[in-house]
Amino acid sequence: MTHLKMDYVEFESGEIGRTTKFLADAFGWTFNDYGPDYQEIANGGVNGGVSSPEGERQPPLVILKADDLEAAEKSVTSAGGEIIRPIFSFPGGRRFHFREPGGNVMAVWSEN
Repeated sequence: MTHLKMDYVEFESGEIGRTTKFLADAFGWTFNDYGPDYQEIANGGVNGGVSSPEGERQPPLVILKADDLEAAEKSVTSAGGEIIRPIFSFPGGRRFHFREPGGNVMAVWSEN
């Protein structure tokens, strides 16, 4: 397994249009439109996006990238992480979410 590195950050917003307008006005960021529930950040310095929350809004989600998702999941659980959303598919790949022992929620994704 290759070393896992931060690859993507997702922000949740109850008002995506207002959030993306703020980010564009304040920082000059542009966006790729993936519909009313997701806007991908095109030039923010790190890959990322703004999504509609699935319930109560959560803090930004840091997403790591792995070549082998199952090996990454095993590494996370072996180190004491708790899987809070098992591996699932999404457009572009698969990922899982976990909580590290200090309480931060993170995710790992893979293209396959």
